[in-house]
Amino acid sequence: MRDQDPAPLGAERRLSTKEAAELLGVKPETVYAYVSRGQLSSRRVSGGRGSTFDAQEVEALARRNRREGAGASGSGSGGDLSVRTRITLIGNDHYFFRGVDAVDLATRHSYEEVAEWLWTGRMIPGRTFTAPAASVAVARRAVEALPGHAAPTDRLRVATIAAATADPLRFDLSEEAVLGTARSLIPTLVDALPPAGHHRRDDGPLAHRLWSRLSVRENPDEASLRALDAALALLVDHDLAASTLAVRVAASARAHAYAAVSAGLGVIEGPLHGAAGGLAHRLLQDVLEQGDAAPVIAAELRAGRRIPGLGHRLYPGEDPRARALFALLERIPRAEPALLAARDIVETTARHAPLHANVDLALAVLTASSGMDPTAGETIFAVARTAGWIAHALEEYGERPLRMRPSGLYAGPKPPQPLPE
Repeated sequence: MRDQDPAPLGAERRLSTKEAAELLGVKPETVYAYVSRGQLSSRRVSGGRGSTFDAQEVEALARRNRREGAGASGSGSGGDLSVRTRITLIGNDHYFFRGVDAVDLATRHSYEEVAEWLWTGRMIPGRTFTAPAASVAVARRAVEALPGHAAPTDRLRVATIAAATADPLRFDLSEEAVLGTARSLIPTLVDALPPAGHHRRDDGPLAHRLWSRLSVRENPDEASLRALDAALALLVDHDLAASTLAVRVAASARAHAYAAVSAGLGVIEGPLHGAAGGLAHRLLQDVLEQGDAAPVIAAELRAGRRIPGLGHRLYPGEDPRARALFALLERIPRAEPALLAARDIVETTARHAPLHANVDLALAVLTASSGMDPTAGETIFAVARTAGWIAHALEEYGERPLRMRPSGLYAGPKPPQPLPE
Protein backbone atom coordinates (compact mmCIF):
# COMPACT_ATOMS: atom_id res chain seq x y z
CA MET A 1 0.00 0.00 0.00
CA ARG A 2 1.41 3.36 -1.09
CA ASP A 3 1.85 6.19 1.45
CA GLN A 4 -0.58 9.06 1.03
CA ASP A 5 0.67 11.96 -1.04
CA PRO A 6 1.65 14.95 1.11
CA ALA A 7 -0.68 17.90 1.11
CA PRO A 8 0.28 20.70 -1.28
CA LEU A 9 2.44 23.48 0.24
CA GLY A 10 0.20 25.95 2.01
CA ALA A 11 -2.82 23.61 2.05
CA GLU A 12 -4.79 23.46 5.27
CA ARG A 13 -4.25 20.18 7.11
CA ARG A 14 -7.45 18.86 8.72
CA LEU A 15 -7.88 16.47 11.65
CA SER A 16 -10.78 14.21 12.50
CA THR A 17 -12.49 14.51 15.87
CA LYS A 18 -10.63 11.44 17.10
CA GLU A 19 -7.26 12.79 15.96
CA ALA A 20 -7.93 16.19 17.56
CA ALA A 21 -8.96 14.53 20.84
CA GLU A 22 -5.79 12.43 20.90
CA LEU A 23 -3.59 15.46 20.22
CA LEU A 24 -5.31 17.45 22.97
CA GLY A 25 -5.35 14.51 25.39
CA VAL A 26 -9.12 14.82 25.97
CA LYS A 27 -12.33 12.96 25.16
CA PRO A 28 -14.12 13.66 21.84
CA GLU A 29 -16.96 15.39 23.73
CA THR A 30 -14.43 17.89 25.13
CA VAL A 31 -13.32 18.77 21.61
CA TYR A 32 -16.86 19.93 20.84
CA ALA A 33 -16.90 21.83 24.14
CA TYR A 34 -13.85 23.76 22.90
CA VAL A 35 -15.82 24.56 19.72
CA SER A 36 -18.82 25.82 21.68
CA ARG A 37 -16.53 28.08 23.76
CA GLY A 38 -14.94 29.53 20.62
CA GLN A 39 -11.52 27.98 21.29
CA LEU A 40 -11.66 25.82 18.14
CA SER A 41 -13.35 26.14 14.78
CA SER A 42 -14.81 23.09 13.01
CA ARG A 43 -16.00 22.16 9.55
CA ARG A 44 -18.61 19.56 8.79
CA VAL A 45 -17.44 16.61 6.69
CA SER A 46 -18.85 16.93 3.20
CA GLY A 47 -21.52 14.30 2.59
CA GLY A 48 -20.99 12.59 5.91
CA ARG A 49 -21.19 12.76 9.68
CA GLY A 50 -18.68 14.39 11.98
CA SER A 51 -16.39 17.41 11.80
CA THR A 52 -12.80 18.23 10.93
CA PHE A 53 -10.47 20.68 12.62
CA ASP A 54 -7.55 22.87 11.51
CA ALA A 55 -4.41 21.01 12.62
CA GLN A 56 -2.44 24.22 13.38
CA GLU A 57 -5.30 25.52 15.51
CA VAL A 58 -5.50 22.25 17.46
CA GLU A 59 -1.73 22.15 17.98
CA ALA A 60 -1.72 25.76 19.24
CA LEU A 61 -4.50 24.95 21.73
CA ALA A 62 -2.58 21.87 22.93
CA ARG A 63 0.54 23.97 23.55
CA ARG A 64 -1.50 26.59 25.40
CA ASN A 65 -3.11 23.93 27.59
CA ARG A 66 0.30 22.48 28.46
CA ARG A 67 1.63 25.90 29.44
CA GLU A 68 -1.43 26.68 31.56
CA GLY A 69 -1.19 23.27 33.22
CA ALA A 70 2.47 23.84 34.06
CA GLY A 71 1.71 27.26 35.52
CA ALA A 72 -1.17 25.92 37.63
CA SER A 73 1.01 23.21 39.15
CA GLY A 74 3.95 25.52 39.75
CA SER A 75 5.14 27.08 43.00
CA GLY A 76 3.29 30.35 42.47
CA SER A 77 6.41 32.22 41.47
CA GLY A 78 4.92 33.31 38.15
CA GLY A 79 6.82 30.91 35.87
CA ASP A 80 5.34 28.99 32.95
CA LEU A 81 7.48 25.90 33.47
CA SER A 82 7.07 23.53 36.41
CA VAL A 83 9.99 21.27 37.36
CA ARG A 84 9.68 18.54 39.96
CA THR A 85 12.66 18.71 42.34
CA ARG A 86 13.71 17.21 45.66
CA ILE A 87 16.37 19.84 46.39
CA THR A 88 14.89 23.11 47.69
CA LEU A 89 11.47 24.18 48.98
CA ILE A 90 10.56 27.83 49.63
CA GLY A 91 7.46 28.89 51.55
CA ASN A 92 6.16 30.96 54.46
CA ASP A 93 9.37 33.02 54.69
CA HIS A 94 11.48 29.88 55.14
CA TYR A 95 13.43 27.63 52.81
CA PHE A 96 14.56 24.03 53.12
CA PHE A 97 17.28 21.83 51.62
CA ARG A 98 16.00 18.27 51.19
CA GLY A 99 13.38 18.96 53.84
CA VAL A 100 15.79 20.40 56.44
CA ASP A 101 15.70 24.07 57.43
CA ALA A 102 18.38 25.70 55.29
CA VAL A 103 19.25 28.39 57.85
CA ASP A 104 19.84 25.76 60.52
CA LEU A 105 22.10 23.86 58.13
CA ALA A 106 24.07 26.96 57.13
CA THR A 107 24.60 28.23 60.66
CA ARG A 108 25.62 24.85 62.08
CA HIS A 109 27.62 23.34 59.24
CA SER A 110 30.32 24.41 56.80
CA TYR A 111 29.66 25.23 53.16
CA GLU A 112 31.29 21.97 52.06
CA GLU A 113 29.09 19.95 54.42
CA VAL A 114 25.94 21.70 53.20
CA ALA A 115 26.98 21.12 49.58
CA GLU A 116 27.38 17.39 50.24
CA TRP A 117 23.95 17.32 51.87
CA LEU A 118 22.48 19.03 48.81
CA TRP A 119 24.13 16.56 46.42
CA THR A 120 23.70 13.29 48.28
CA GLY A 121 21.38 13.75 51.25
CA ARG A 122 24.24 12.68 53.52
CA MET A 123 25.95 14.81 56.15
CA ILE A 124 29.72 14.25 56.19
CA PRO A 125 31.28 16.16 59.13
CA GLY A 126 34.59 17.78 58.34
CA ARG A 127 34.18 17.46 54.57
CA THR A 128 36.71 19.58 52.63
CA PHE A 129 37.23 19.99 48.89
CA THR A 130 40.63 19.73 47.22
CA ALA A 131 41.43 20.93 43.71
CA PRO A 132 43.70 18.83 41.45
CA ALA A 133 46.99 20.63 40.85
CA ALA A 134 46.72 20.26 37.06
CA SER A 135 43.24 21.75 37.04
CA VAL A 136 44.29 24.73 39.16
CA ALA A 137 47.40 25.35 37.05
CA VAL A 138 45.52 25.55 33.75
CA ALA A 139 42.70 27.61 35.30
CA ARG A 140 45.16 30.09 36.84
CA ARG A 141 46.99 30.56 33.56
CA ALA A 142 43.69 31.29 31.81
CA VAL A 143 42.53 33.74 34.48
CA GLU A 144 45.90 35.51 34.60
CA ALA A 145 45.65 36.14 30.85
CA LEU A 146 42.52 38.27 31.35
CA PRO A 147 42.78 42.08 31.58
CA GLY A 148 42.87 43.57 35.06
CA HIS A 149 39.37 45.01 34.75
CA ALA A 150 37.81 41.58 34.11
CA ALA A 151 34.67 41.03 36.19
CA PRO A 152 34.37 38.18 38.72
CA THR A 153 32.07 36.19 36.46
CA ASP A 154 34.54 36.62 33.59
CA ARG A 155 37.26 35.02 35.71
CA LEU A 156 35.00 32.24 36.95
CA ARG A 157 33.68 31.40 33.47
CA VAL A 158 37.19 31.26 32.05
CA ALA A 159 38.38 29.14 34.98
CA THR A 160 35.46 26.74 34.46
CA ILE A 161 36.19 26.31 30.76
CA ALA A 162 39.90 25.87 31.42
CA ALA A 163 39.25 23.26 34.12
CA ALA A 164 36.99 21.38 31.70
CA THR A 165 39.78 21.10 29.15
CA ALA A 166 41.98 19.51 31.81
CA ASP A 167 39.39 16.82 32.59
CA PRO A 168 39.20 14.07 29.94
CA LEU A 169 36.36 12.40 31.89
CA ARG A 170 34.07 15.43 31.77
CA PHE A 171 31.64 13.68 29.40
CA ASP A 172 30.93 10.94 31.96
CA LEU A 173 27.51 11.93 33.33
CA SER A 174 27.23 9.16 35.91
CA GLU A 175 26.45 10.36 39.42
CA GLU A 176 29.83 9.30 40.77
CA ALA A 177 31.70 11.15 38.01
CA VAL A 178 29.63 14.33 38.33
CA LEU A 179 30.13 14.36 42.10
CA GLY A 180 33.87 14.05 41.51
CA THR A 181 33.67 17.03 39.16
CA ALA A 182 31.75 19.04 41.75
CA ARG A 183 34.25 18.38 44.53
CA SER A 184 37.16 19.46 42.34
CA LEU A 185 35.62 22.28 40.29
CA ILE A 186 34.48 24.46 43.20
CA PRO A 187 37.92 24.63 44.89
CA THR A 188 39.51 25.07 41.45
CA LEU A 189 37.38 28.18 40.88
CA VAL A 190 38.48 29.64 44.21
CA ASP A 191 42.16 28.71 43.86
CA ALA A 192 42.31 30.17 40.34
CA LEU A 193 41.32 33.65 41.53
CA PRO A 194 44.10 36.18 42.13
CA PRO A 195 44.78 37.22 45.76
CA ALA A 196 43.30 40.48 47.02
CA GLY A 197 46.38 41.24 49.14
CA HIS A 198 49.92 39.91 49.26
CA HIS A 199 49.06 36.44 50.53
CA ARG A 200 47.09 33.68 48.79
CA ARG A 201 45.91 30.78 50.91
CA ASP A 202 45.65 27.48 49.06
CA ASP A 203 44.75 25.11 51.89
CA GLY A 204 42.11 24.69 54.56
CA PRO A 205 38.33 25.25 54.37
CA LEU A 206 36.98 26.86 51.23
CA ALA A 207 35.83 30.01 53.04
CA HIS A 208 39.37 30.63 54.36
CA ARG A 209 40.85 30.31 50.87
CA LEU A 210 38.16 32.52 49.36
CA TRP A 211 38.78 35.22 51.98
CA SER A 212 42.36 35.66 50.75
CA ARG A 213 40.98 36.26 47.23
CA LEU A 214 38.46 38.87 48.34
CA SER A 215 39.82 40.83 51.32
CA VAL A 216 42.98 42.91 51.77
CA ARG A 217 42.83 41.98 55.48
CA GLU A 218 45.09 38.98 55.66
CA ASN A 219 44.44 37.89 59.26
CA PRO A 220 40.66 37.63 59.60
CA ASP A 221 39.09 36.87 62.96
CA GLU A 222 37.13 33.67 63.40
CA ALA A 223 33.75 35.49 63.45
CA SER A 224 34.43 37.04 60.04
CA LEU A 225 35.42 33.71 58.53
CA ARG A 226 32.34 32.09 60.02
CA ALA A 227 30.14 34.81 58.48
CA LEU A 228 31.68 34.23 55.04
CA ASP A 229 31.31 30.47 55.37
CA ALA A 230 27.66 30.86 56.41
CA ALA A 231 27.01 33.26 53.51
CA LEU A 232 28.27 30.61 51.09
CA ALA A 233 26.06 27.96 52.69
CA LEU A 234 22.99 30.23 52.77
CA LEU A 235 23.38 31.02 49.06
CA VAL A 236 24.12 27.47 47.89
CA ASP A 237 20.68 27.07 46.25
CA HIS A 238 17.36 28.90 45.96
CA ASP A 239 15.06 26.71 43.87
CA LEU A 240 14.66 27.58 40.17
CA ALA A 241 16.31 30.98 39.98
CA ALA A 242 17.09 32.15 36.44
CA SER A 243 20.65 30.81 36.47
CA THR A 244 19.53 27.46 37.89
CA LEU A 245 16.93 27.08 35.16
CA ALA A 246 19.66 27.74 32.57
CA VAL A 247 21.76 25.00 34.17
CA ARG A 248 18.87 22.54 34.01
CA VAL A 249 18.26 23.38 30.34
CA ALA A 250 21.93 22.66 29.62
CA ALA A 251 21.80 19.42 31.61
CA SER A 252 18.60 18.41 29.82
CA ALA A 253 20.58 18.60 26.57
CA ARG A 254 23.19 16.40 28.32
CA ALA A 255 25.86 19.09 28.46
CA HIS A 256 28.60 18.03 30.90
CA ALA A 257 28.76 19.56 34.39
CA TYR A 258 31.37 22.20 33.47
CA ALA A 259 29.22 23.39 30.56
CA ALA A 260 26.11 23.44 32.76
CA VAL A 261 27.92 25.57 35.36
CA SER A 262 29.13 27.85 32.58
CA ALA A 263 25.51 28.36 31.51
CA GLY A 264 24.62 29.41 35.06
CA LEU A 265 27.56 31.82 35.22
CA GLY A 266 26.36 33.44 32.00
CA VAL A 267 22.98 34.26 33.53
CA ILE A 268 24.21 35.23 36.99
CA GLU A 269 25.97 38.33 35.66
CA GLY A 270 22.68 40.20 35.25
CA PRO A 271 21.99 43.14 37.62
CA LEU A 272 18.74 41.49 38.73
CA HIS A 273 20.51 38.31 39.82
CA GLY A 274 24.11 37.74 40.95
CA ALA A 275 25.27 41.34 40.47
CA ALA A 276 22.64 42.70 42.87
CA GLY A 277 25.05 42.34 45.81
CA GLY A 278 27.50 44.76 44.18
CA LEU A 279 24.75 47.35 43.70
CA ALA A 280 23.79 47.01 47.38
CA HIS A 281 27.47 47.35 48.39
CA ARG A 282 27.82 50.66 46.50
CA LEU A 283 24.57 51.96 47.99
CA LEU A 284 25.78 51.05 51.46
CA GLN A 285 29.11 52.79 50.87
CA ASP A 286 27.31 55.96 49.78
CA VAL A 287 25.27 55.93 53.00
CA LEU A 288 28.39 55.37 55.11
CA GLU A 289 30.15 58.29 53.39
CA GLN A 290 27.22 60.68 53.73
CA GLY A 291 26.18 59.50 57.19
CA ASP A 292 22.50 59.51 56.23
CA ALA A 293 20.41 57.23 54.04
CA ALA A 294 17.76 59.82 53.13
CA PRO A 295 19.68 61.76 50.42
CA VAL A 296 21.10 58.55 48.97
CA ILE A 297 17.67 56.91 48.72
CA ALA A 298 16.23 60.11 47.24
CA ALA A 299 18.93 60.21 44.57
CA GLU A 300 18.28 56.58 43.62
CA LEU A 301 14.55 57.13 43.29
CA ARG A 302 14.99 60.37 41.38
CA ALA A 303 17.17 58.51 38.87
CA GLY A 304 14.36 55.99 38.41
CA ARG A 305 16.25 53.13 40.02
CA ARG A 306 14.88 50.58 42.45
CA ILE A 307 16.60 50.38 45.83
CA PRO A 308 18.96 47.38 45.81
CA GLY A 309 19.01 45.06 48.79
CA LEU A 310 15.32 45.44 49.61
CA GLY A 311 12.36 43.13 49.03
CA HIS A 312 12.12 39.66 47.53
CA ARG A 313 9.30 38.23 45.43
CA LEU A 314 9.40 34.88 47.26
CA TYR A 315 9.42 36.34 50.80
CA PRO A 316 6.54 38.66 51.74
CA GLY A 317 8.26 39.10 55.11
CA GLU A 318 11.97 39.11 55.91
CA ASP A 319 14.39 37.13 53.76
CA PRO A 320 15.54 34.33 56.12
CA ARG A 321 19.03 34.42 54.57
CA ALA A 322 19.39 38.10 55.45
CA ARG A 323 18.16 37.52 58.99
CA ALA A 324 20.68 34.74 59.59
CA LEU A 325 23.61 36.63 58.08
CA PHE A 326 22.81 39.84 59.99
CA ALA A 327 22.80 37.84 63.24
CA LEU A 328 26.32 36.57 62.52
CA LEU A 329 27.56 40.02 61.50
CA GLU A 330 26.36 41.46 64.80
CA ARG A 331 29.13 39.43 66.48
CA ILE A 332 31.78 41.38 64.54
CA PRO A 333 32.50 44.80 66.11
CA ARG A 334 34.00 46.09 62.87
CA ALA A 335 30.70 45.49 61.08
CA GLU A 336 28.66 47.80 63.34
CA PRO A 337 28.84 50.96 61.13
CA ALA A 338 27.72 49.01 58.05
CA LEU A 339 24.94 47.31 60.03
CA LEU A 340 23.67 50.70 61.22
CA ALA A 341 23.80 52.04 57.65
CA ALA A 342 21.80 49.03 56.42
CA ARG A 343 19.21 49.60 59.14
CA ASP A 344 19.00 53.24 58.10
CA ILE A 345 18.34 52.20 54.49
CA VAL A 346 15.52 49.88 55.53
CA GLU A 347 13.92 52.40 57.91
CA THR A 348 14.18 55.29 55.45
CA THR A 349 12.57 53.29 52.65
CA ALA A 350 9.90 51.90 55.00
CA ARG A 351 8.37 55.38 55.30
CA HIS A 352 6.94 54.85 51.83
CA ALA A 353 7.31 51.14 51.03
CA PRO A 354 7.26 48.33 53.62
CA LEU A 355 10.21 46.43 52.16
CA HIS A 356 12.44 44.15 54.22
CA ALA A 357 16.17 43.66 53.75
CA ASN A 358 17.10 40.81 51.46
CA VAL A 359 20.29 38.75 51.35
CA ASP A 360 21.98 41.20 48.97
CA LEU A 361 21.97 43.92 51.63
CA ALA A 362 23.29 41.51 54.28
CA LEU A 363 25.99 40.39 51.86
CA ALA A 364 26.87 44.06 51.25
CA VAL A 365 27.37 44.57 54.99
CA LEU A 366 29.77 41.60 55.01
CA THR A 367 31.79 42.79 52.01
CA ALA A 368 31.83 46.49 52.94
CA SER A 369 33.00 45.80 56.50
CA SER A 370 35.62 43.21 55.50
CA GLY A 371 37.87 45.24 53.21
CA MET A 372 36.38 43.71 50.07
CA ASP A 373 35.75 45.16 46.64
CA PRO A 374 32.11 45.91 45.63
CA THR A 375 32.23 42.95 43.23
CA ALA A 376 33.11 40.52 46.04
CA GLY A 377 29.44 39.77 46.65
CA GLU A 378 29.11 38.58 43.07
CA THR A 379 32.06 36.22 43.54
CA ILE A 380 30.62 34.84 46.80
CA PHE A 381 27.24 34.33 45.15
CA ALA A 382 28.67 32.54 42.10
CA VAL A 383 31.01 30.25 44.05
CA ALA A 384 28.25 29.36 46.49
CA ARG A 385 25.61 28.72 43.84
CA THR A 386 27.90 26.42 41.84
CA ALA A 387 27.13 23.63 44.31
CA GLY A 388 23.41 24.17 43.84
CA TRP A 389 23.76 24.20 40.07
CA ILE A 390 25.52 20.86 40.13
CA ALA A 391 22.81 19.44 42.39
CA HIS A 392 20.20 20.48 39.82
CA ALA A 393 22.31 19.17 36.93
CA LEU A 394 22.57 15.80 38.69
CA GLU A 395 18.81 15.73 39.16
CA GLU A 396 18.21 16.68 35.52
CA TYR A 397 20.56 13.98 34.23
CA GLY A 398 18.12 11.48 35.73
CA GLU A 399 15.20 12.89 33.73
CA ARG A 400 14.15 12.37 30.11
CA PRO A 401 16.63 14.13 27.78
CA LEU A 402 15.57 17.43 26.17
CA ARG A 403 12.43 17.71 28.27
CA MET A 404 13.27 21.36 29.05
CA ARG A 405 11.74 22.46 25.75
CA PRO A 406 8.73 24.75 26.19
CA SER A 407 6.65 25.48 23.12
CA GLY A 408 6.57 28.96 21.65
CA LEU A 409 3.22 30.65 21.02
CA TYR A 410 3.63 31.90 17.47
CA ALA A 411 2.14 35.38 17.00
CA GLY A 412 3.55 36.27 13.58
CA PRO A 413 1.92 36.46 10.15
CA LYS A 414 -0.05 33.37 9.18
CA PRO A 415 1.93 31.31 6.66
CA PRO A 416 2.44 30.88 3.81
CA GLN A 417 3.58 34.46 3.14
CA PRO A 418 5.07 35.52 -0.24
CA LEU A 419 8.83 35.75 -0.55
CA PRO A 420 10.13 39.23 0.30
CA GLU A 421 11.03 41.31 -2.75
